[in-house]
Amino acid sequence: MPKQIRDRLTALGVKRITAPGFHADGGGLYLRIEDGRRLWVFRFTWQTKRCWFVIGPERDIGLADAREQARLCRLMVRDGVNPIEARQADKAARQIEAGQTFDAVARRYITAHEARWRSVKHAADWLNSLTMYAFPALGAKPVASITIADVLDVLEAIWREKPETAARVRGRIEAVLGYASAMKWREGPNPAAWQGNLKHLLPPKSDIAPVQHFAAIPYADLPAAMTALSNADGFGALALRFLILTATRSSEARGCRWSEIDLDKGLWTVPGDRTKSGREHRIPLPKAALAILHDLKPLQRAPDGLVFPGGRLGSPLSDVALSKALKAAAGEGFTVHGCRSGFRDWCAEMTAYPREIAETALAHSNPDKTEAAYQRGDLLDKRRRLMEEWAVYLTTTARTAEAVPIRGHA
Repeated sequence: MPKQIRDRLTALGVKRITAPGFHADGGGLYLRIEDGRRLWVFRFTWQTKRCWFVIGPERDIGLADAREQARLCRLMVRDGVNPIEARQADKAARQIEAGQTFDAVARRYITAHEARWRSVKHAADWLNSLTMYAFPALGAKPVASITIADVLDVLEAIWREKPETAARVRGRIEAVLGYASAMKWREGPNPAAWQGNLKHLLPPKSDIAPVQHFAAIPYADLPAAMTALSNADGFGALALRFLILTATRSSEARGCRWSEIDLDKGLWTVPGDRTKSGREHRIPLPKAALAILHDLKPLQRAPDGLVFPGGRLGSPLSDVALSKALKAAAGEGFTVHGCRSGFRDWCAEMTAYPREIAETALAHSNPDKTEAAYQRGDLLDKRRRLMEEWAVYLTTTARTAEAVPIRGHA
């Protein structure tokens, strides 16, 4: 059998070739010129048929790289693998992998297991915790490509501040990735496993010192913060203004959906699966909060879409986005949750509203079971007046302070 001549072409010579046709380099590699296109192709015989494998355009692939690709193709043919079929199988695998994102697999896991869980709320809690903490970092990633570093990106942000929540989120990520392994969508060890894995990278919950909470922002400082937020850009500032005006929790405001809002009645109904108490909470919306919603209405993506969407479609804003907005408006040392404390202090010190109205506005459970048994309603009308007065305080006090100089400093 005559010896094949290889490496007939040169890099400079390739650039000078303009004639249409197949220009052999040897070893099955050709430069194909046709209809203005210049492609590297590999010729091989498969089951007595002549086949052509397209390596790629000459403008993107140099001669040396084309020769290396041809060498790999020759090895595949020698080992009984058709390069064309191998590429098609690889493409199909990538398409399947792209469809098996962490978000999609997590939802399949919940659907597969929710029938045996104790309540619908448990399934909702699963999805809410993953949506809040895991999906922003992992949601769009194929489960096959998730690493320990990816899992740590999720957990390190909350491991010390919210150890109980972080432990639950870790366990749920582990369960989802374990499900993915059982479905043959990923291979190798589970990167969210604790024993022999994250145990060596994160401190156990028992070793984490209690979190030292920052002081709540004084209610006297909130009007100035609201003014600063009004002049700021971004969904983080808007969501924080809405949160302060409604005295709600961060997760409730960030997860707010248009389907929960009744603009005509000025009412926001947070479903029980999104509240801390597990009970539905109706929130009367003051005019300032309604103004924010009316401004955002043209941006609504779907009837059930998020009012304050995050950077990735379908995901809410992160807690960090609100914390950054608060820091920019009020300085260091305050937490978003502390804004609720500011509202409660204002109710106690600046109004004559009974305690139960303020507590109901905050969706706090009444510790007095006897009293709670007699209080069947949610005091909506009284709370509506309270929230409107709160909004007026927030939106007018700062302007009044600017107009009237403080005595002794004029």
